[in-house]
Amino acid sequence: MRLLPVVVTGLLTLAFAYYVYIPLPDAIQEPWKLMMMDAGFRATMHLASLKAWLGFDHYITSIRQSMDGFDGMVKRSESGAGVMPGVKVSDVTFAGVPVRVYEPPAGGEGHLRRGLMYLHGGGWALGSAKKGSHDAINRMLSDELNTVVVSVEYRLYPEVHFPVPYLDCLAAAKHFLSPEVLARYAVDPERVAVAGDSAGGNLAAAVSQEISTDDTMSVKFSVQALIYPVLQALDFNTPSYLQNQYVPILYRTLMVRFWLQYLGADLNLESQFIANNHSSLHHSKITPELRARLDWTVLLSPKHKKSYKPVIVEKGSEGVLKAVPGLLDVRAAPLLAGPEVLAKCPRAYILTCENDVLRDDGLMYARRLQDAGVTVTSEHYEDGFHGCLSFIAWPFEFDVGKRAVRGYFDWLKNNL
Repeated sequence: MRLLPVVVTGLLTLAFAYYVYIPLPDAIQEPWKLMMMDAGFRATMHLASLKAWLGFDHYITSIRQSMDGFDGMVKRSESGAGVMPGVKVSDVTFAGVPVRVYEPPAGGEGHLRRGLMYLHGGGWALGSAKKGSHDAINRMLSDELNTVVVSVEYRLYPEVHFPVPYLDCLAAAKHFLSPEVLARYAVDPERVAVAGDSAGGNLAAAVSQEISTDDTMSVKFSVQALIYPVLQALDFNTPSYLQNQYVPILYRTLMVRFWLQYLGADLNLESQFIANNHSSLHHSKITPELRARLDWTVLLSPKHKKSYKPVIVEKGSEGVLKAVPGLLDVRAAPLLAGPEVLAKCPRAYILTCENDVLRDDGLMYARRLQDAGVTVTSEHYEDGFHGCLSFIAWPFEFDVGKRAVRGYFDWLKNNL
C-alpha cells in the first residue's frame, strides 16, 4: 500500500511535465518560464471552453476573468515599476469612446509635450487599456518621455465585430488630434504618435492610414510605432506562420481563430483558412496586384524566407470572400493598402520577433512602407516571441521584454 502514493505521485508528475513541456527554439531564453506561462494560458483556454460547452459563460468572458486575476497578481508584484506618482491618470471619453489619459507633471508656462495614442493587443477579444502591462508601460512612458498618453478602451469580441473596434479607435484618434483637445492637454501638434501591439498594431496601422489620407484633418500623426502587428489574413502559410506555428503564446490556430472572430466569420472555416483555401487563385477579387502586396517571396529577405515554398491553392472554398468581405478590407488588413496610401503614412517603427507567427507580417509591411518612400526603423529580436513586450514583471519577467520596452522608448524619444 505504501507504494501506491509513490506511483500516483510519479504518474501525476509525468502528466504535469507532459502537459507543460513543449519544444522551443534554441534562441528563446528561460524556456521553462515560457513553458509554464503557456501551460497556464492553455489551461485557462481549456477550462473556458469546457465552461462554454456546459452552458456557462462565453469562453472569452471566462478567459477575461482569469486574466483579471493574473493582472492583479502582476500589479502587486511590480514593486513600483509601473507606479509613477507624478503621472495623473484620468478615465474619460473621447467622442464617446472610453479612454485612459496619462498626463506627466506639468512643465513650464507654454511648454508643449509629446502626445501618443496607444491601442492595446489581445486578438480584438482580450486585453484592456486599464490593466496589466499596458497600464504599467503607458505610465512609465508618460513619465519618462514627458508624454500625454491616450490608451483606448475600444469594444471587443464577442460584443462586437469588425469594423466596430477600428471605428472606435478612429473616432478617438480624430478627437485627440483636434486642435482644441491637443491644446487642452498642452500637446505639441507636430509631435503626436499612434502605437499598438499585436491586434492593437493592426488598429494603429489602419488608423494611421486613414488619418494620413484624410484631407479634412489639420493635424496628423507624426510617427507610428507597431509592435509585432497582425496585418493580413490571406496567407497563413508564410515562413513565420509555418516556422512558429507551435511556438507560444500565439499559435497559428489561435491567430486564425482571432481573425475569424474579429471578422464575424464561421469558426468552422478554421481548417480552410489554415490551408489557404480562402485565398485560392480562382477568387477574381484577389487580383495579381493585390497578391503582390503580400508576396513574401519578394518582400522577405532570404534569411527569413529560408527554404519555405508558397502555399498557393488553385481552387479553394467557394463563397468565402462574399461571406467574409473583411478579408480584403484594408481597414482590417492594412498590408493590402496600395502604395499611394502607404506613401502618405508617417515615419514608422516596427518591432518584430523571430519566434512569432506574425514576424513576416511586420517585415513585409516595413518593406512596403520603405518601397513607398517612408522612413522605417525595423527592430528585430532574434530571441523574441509574441507578446514579450508585456512580460517585464514577476512572475513572468523576461530580459527580452525589458529590452523591447527600452528599444521602443528610445525610438520614441529620438523620433517623436
